[in-house]
Amino acid sequence: MLPSMRLTSRLGLRLVRWNSTAGPTLPPLMTALRTDLKTAMRAKDTPRLNVLRALISETNNAAKTNSPIQTDLQLLSLIRKRISASRDAAKEFEAENRPDLKETEDRHIAILEEYGAQVETMSVDDIKTIVAEELTKLKETGKKVEVGFLLKSLFSPGGALDGKPAERSEVARIAKEAVASA
Repeated sequence: MLPSMRLTSRLGLRLVRWNSTAGPTLPPLMTALRTDLKTAMRAKDTPRLNVLRALISETNNAAKTNSPIQTDLQLLSLIRKRISASRDAAKEFEAENRPDLKETEDRHIAILEEYGAQVETMSVDDIKTIVAEELTKLKETGKKVEVGFLLKSLFSPGGALDGKPAERSEVARIAKEAVASA
């Protein structure tokens, strides 16, 4: 009788332990990357496989930092950073007369742009109208309009761009133009 009690108590703890923790939610694009990784492995598509492994590796490394990648917009910024690095590498390979390596980087860029196009963001015109509206609201209050204050009011909780798929770098560029022209 005693051994069965030990077994049941351990079973109860195991069930609680395994079911009590919830895993982090992944951005939808990340799940697509992982499924495409399996497809690329089966098809032996080396360029796509290299790109996908690098992206997944960088997101896994970012998960161990203070700012893990949790949204498609964050993943898009990572993809754009990789595109920029690949373009720089392609220029260097072209300057060094290495067409084989340049061609490889061009394939990587095409694959990265394909995944970057899957993320939907707000259009530039929509962002411009929202920034202009927020700028007029700030002018009406009589406060001095600065880029930092404008961005803070746009992205603050309850702000005009809070939770919307707008890239911060694009919004910052548009806000700088709007403040300079005002």
